[in-house]
Amino acid sequence: MKALARTDLPLSLQDVSLVAGGSSILDRLTLTIRAGAPTVIVGPNGAGKSSLLRICMGLTAPSSGRVTWGGRIDSLPVRRAMLFQRPVMLRRSALANVVYGLAQAGCPRGLRALRAEALLQRVGLRDHAARPARSLSGGEQQKLAMARALAREPELLLLDEPTANLDPAASLAVEAIIQEAAASGIKVLMASHDLGQVRRLAGEVLFMAAGRVREQKPVAEFFDSQSTPEAAAFLRGDLVI
Repeated sequence: MKALARTDLPLSLQDVSLVAGGSSILDRLTLTIRAGAPTVIVGPNGAGKSSLLRICMGLTAPSSGRVTWGGRIDSLPVRRAMLFQRPVMLRRSALANVVYGLAQAGCPRGLRALRAEALLQRVGLRDHAARPARSLSGGEQQKLAMARALAREPELLLLDEPTANLDPAASLAVEAIIQEAAASGIKVLMASHDLGQVRRLAGEVLFMAAGRVREQKPVAEFFDSQSTPEAAAFLRGDLVI
């Protein structure tokens, strides 16, 4: 009988807390992230969105509680990748940056160049393959980081406000890549401060405040009917502490 492929979904957190420097960052989170449309995390600054993503990636260990990926407790990223607000570009060409990502993902050497070119085409950077990665614009660098993340063929793609520092045109271009990735079956879990973007991309919204998940519901339901005063205040534009 053929062995089942290892998976990172569902991603489950059970009573997870994170304490740093004597301060509570995350407070007894229990939630499950399943395959499907993108889940977008929203909430005020300091709510714990980035810390939650780092725990979901396995980059940060919780102070207490349990995290499982596809039922496993080991944090080795089998089929997940993460993109940060300010991606690190290697001092190489755009193509070589993606080739590096493919090498890290275990792609055979003889296939890397061809696959890297296909990934650059996928994110709209094929004509910039030979350019030094660090000479690209902010939007182009974020696209390149997306190509490098997709090189891992992730089942789960974690994004920490990937368009926060981009102009509207670049933001829409990155959103199109995210939508294409989600349509291909990749589960997207991302943080965003842009409620318009949340409406455009999310299938599900996870609202955080003060290190806790206050609401987790379909996007239309979240905007139409909030279950907590914190979420209602956040959508009104009030300060939420």
